Amino acid sequence: MKVRKVPQRKCIVCQNMLTKKELVRVVRTPEGVVEIDLTGKKNGRGAYLCGKIEGFHQAKKTKAIERALKVTMSPEDYERLEQDFVAIQGKYAAFQCRRANES
Repeated sequence: MKVRKVPQRKCIVCQNMLTKKELVRVVRTPEGVVEIDLTGKKNGRGAYLCGKIEGFHQAKKTKAIERALKVTMSPEDYERLEQDFVAIQGKYAAFQCRRANES
C-alpha cells in the first residue's frame, strides 16, 4: 500500500516546518477580512502560525501576519484575532514556539 505524504507548512514566526494540523491558519478573505481558518479550506491568502499565544504576540510585534498576508491591520483587527486565538489555544498547547520565547 502506498504511503500518503503528510502536507507540511512553515510557521511565519518560528520558521519551523510542521504538519498542517499542528499549525493555525490565518487567512485574508477576498473581502479583505483577516480571520482564523479552523477548516484550512477557506478561500483567500493564508499564513500559518504555531498555536501558542506567545507566537501570536511575536507575529503582532514583528508584523509578520501583515507581511505574509499582504494587508494592513488595525489594532481592532489584532484585538479580534487575539480573542479568537485565546479561544482555540488549548488545542495547540503541546507545541512550543521556538522564537516566541527569544524576545
